[in-house]
Amino acid sequence: MSGRPSAAFLDYATLGPGVDTAQLEQIVEPKYYDASSPSEAAARVADCEIAILNKAKLGADAIKAATRLKLIALVATGSDNVDLAAAKERGIAVANIRDYCSAAVAQHVFALVLGFTQQIKGYDALVRSGAWQKSRTFAMFDFPIRELAGRVLGLCGYGSLGQSVGGIGEALGMRVLVSARPGTARADVPKDRVLFDDVIEQADVLSLHCPLTPKTRNLIGAAQLKRMKRDAILINTARGGLIDSEALVAALKAGEIAGAGIDVLAHEPPRKDDPLLAPDVPNLIVTPHIAWAARESRQRALDQVTENIADFLRGGRLRRLV
Repeated sequence: MSGRPSAAFLDYATLGPGVDTAQLEQIVEPKYYDASSPSEAAARVADCEIAILNKAKLGADAIKAATRLKLIALVATGSDNVDLAAAKERGIAVANIRDYCSAAVAQHVFALVLGFTQQIKGYDALVRSGAWQKSRTFAMFDFPIRELAGRVLGLCGYGSLGQSVGGIGEALGMRVLVSARPGTARADVPKDRVLFDDVIEQADVLSLHCPLTPKTRNLIGAAQLKRMKRDAILINTARGGLIDSEALVAALKAGEIAGAGIDVLAHEPPRKDDPLLAPDVPNLIVTPHIAWAARESRQRALDQVTENIADFLRGGRLRRLV
């Protein structure tokens, strides 16, 4: 390639404000698009050499029609929005980013956990209502508070994110159980893992950090929720499709689990009829896919994309999927 190659950043708005693009612009000539529908994405990569994207979709037809395309640079670890088989068939490289937001996600997991165990929302509402001013004692005891020390933290997925969450759990005195892959026979469970069903039954806090695949879709459904402790907390900062949303709503309404902290939904932005957005679901906290969104994490994501592109232009294979 001579000079700086052309690039289309298909969904730049997903990086949020405050990131520095100077290093990227030293090695490519990017065009920035806040968002791109599948048809817009196809048109925008048709005549460029590098496609940069986070959640925008690049299907087989778009990839096959992009005759100049040489690299798809993902601003994410997941690659389910790109047809990898089509890219491989065309000889188009695909690279992702990794371990760029572990600290932020781990913080968010425990922000959700502590929101429940410390009953922050409930006590804040009591104070604002004037109830504390009328109290006969110096403290209030309307909502039960639990210590995390000695409790069981169950982890489904133990990559960099799961390990970061586990480290904080251990620092708080929790006992960490790491699930084997769902479907693993008891006799085949590695020594440092625990049978998936056993983790579900023993966890006081169950936190999901596994990828969304056909095997993990609806990993937590009605059957699994019924097996959890009635005072357990379920946390999902991974992918919305890991949980059967309707089953979770039913479980929360029936008191089968104590609470759920959800940062990801099956469709994002969510549909108006998403069951987890109904106003009458008790003991549920929903945040808008922000576990990863610390400014440091977002800058680190773009820096890794820039590294991947620079390495590709030198003939390397840094963080390559294809």
